[in-house]
Amino acid sequence: MTKSDVRVEAIQKALRHFNFPAWLFFGFKNRDLLAMRILGFPENTHITRRWFYLIPQHGTPLKLVHKIERSSLDHLPGLSHLYVSWEELRAGLAEILKGYDQVAMQYSTDGIIPYISRVDAGTAELIRGQGVQIVSSGDLIQVFESVLSHAQVNQHRSTALKITEIVRSAFDRAAKQVSAGHEMDEFSLQQSIMADFSSQHLETDSPPIVAVNSSSGDPHYTPTVSRSRSIRRGDFLLIDLWARPKGSNTVYADITWAGFLGSNPPGKLMEVFRIVRQARDRGVEFLEDQLSTGNPVFGWQVDDQVRAVIGEAGYGEFFVHRTGHNIAREVHGNGVNFDNLETHDTRQVIQGLICTIEPGIYLPEFGVRSEINILVQEAGIEITTPSQKELLAYDL
Repeated sequence: MTKSDVRVEAIQKALRHFNFPAWLFFGFKNRDLLAMRILGFPENTHITRRWFYLIPQHGTPLKLVHKIERSSLDHLPGLSHLYVSWEELRAGLAEILKGYDQVAMQYSTDGIIPYISRVDAGTAELIRGQGVQIVSSGDLIQVFESVLSHAQVNQHRSTALKITEIVRSAFDRAAKQVSAGHEMDEFSLQQSIMADFSSQHLETDSPPIVAVNSSSGDPHYTPTVSRSRSIRRGDFLLIDLWARPKGSNTVYADITWAGFLGSNPPGKLMEVFRIVRQARDRGVEFLEDQLSTGNPVFGWQVDDQVRAVIGEAGYGEFFVHRTGHNIAREVHGNGVNFDNLETHDTRQVIQGLICTIEPGIYLPEFGVRSEINILVQEAGIEITTPSQKELLAYDL
């Protein structure tokens, strides 16, 4: 049995679990990276014509490919149908969809979850024109994109410890420089973190966030050579960093820590940090409670729980992003997000996923975020990153 045969059997098992009659994959010029990865296309695959691949709950998969690229799906099991003209494409679709009133595709109603909205509107119209309803493959996607192997989980745990050591060292480095009266700014501290990544054989898709005082009120602030604030005694400092070992199948860890370069942080800063920490921990408690009793949990529910804590404290309008995102080979993976703000994420939180919990309060004078990573287990969660319990403070 080939690797593709095994993958198709796994997909058919998932289709039966979610009670979907079939999963219809569609491709054009490698537009759908999810389909390419899930179906195991070789790297540097070059396909210039439309193709479809239908995997039913039971039985033999069906292919629809252009005659000049008839071998494009040869690595996959199934029966091939060929077309040349657009009329033959339509007829071929009618043939492979015969007997199906519903298929799953990389589609999201109203585009609510853009991570999985890969099928264009015209193709969706073409499928519906065959009398077939399209349902979202979102829950299927996370089974094959975001459920991690045992080796990947262990690697993630190791990476989490490494980047926690790096962030602590970064705070200590900043405090030492400030205490000694040496010049330091956000960009130079950011670049020192990048050097730490390199020494630990880690890589990142973009440099870490290093933000002082009002800079931290922008959740996605990034210092540059031309935009970088000095770091001084009495400053609030936030660092958000994410990295993975170099390689194609490695998994990210992603954390945010906050500190004050002085021994007596202002009362408002301490209050906001306490509320953010409480909201973060509420997300952990909710997941533990629900999973331990076997109740299904959906992404939007976690966001509601965390957001309520900040709202009840009077800071709801200053929490301007989702509670958390999936982590996998990309730092923002394709599994469920803890989100009922930017999207209404109805995907289920399933075993084997790693996600962040990272509430924040962003004020004009400063912004506080605390970010941890959690692994979903059969009856609860594991916090895979050391949790910041108190605001870091330095007696300078």
